[in-house]
Amino acid sequence: MNAAGLGAVSFETAFERPIEPAQSDFDELGHVNNAVYLRWAQEIAIAHWRLVSDPAMLRAYLWVVLRHEVDYRDQIRPGDAVMGRTWLGKAQGPRFDRYIDIRKPGAPRAAASVKSTWCLLDAETRRPRRVGADILQAFQVPG
Repeated sequence: MNAAGLGAVSFETAFERPIEPAQSDFDELGHVNNAVYLRWAQEIAIAHWRLVSDPAMLRAYLWVVLRHEVDYRDQIRPGDAVMGRTWLGKAQGPRFDRYIDIRKPGAPRAAASVKSTWCLLDAETRRPRRVGADILQAFQVPG
């Protein structure tokens, strides 16, 4: 894992952090509700952005999700430890693909794999803005 979250372009270099499921995250089947995985995916993406950006970037830019694709493959039950990892795909104009892997530590497969497409917005105008060199440099990823 890349502790600083910089250069996060693969599972091996991903930004990661533990996730602590709350009692309210579990449904009547006794495992994490599918909608909760999307909340966790958004939370880890935001944490990664806040880690690498400076105060000026936080004021200048906003991110919104355009699309989520989720594959659910394993159950997380009460008492399970959970780790979330995220890394970036290629930027295309104002869009950036982000990958999220949520799994129990040491598990051979993800409990949920998420691919999200995020769109960069100018904070003032709320209009899409091309992902620029400053953002690529902050994440230390290629363009």
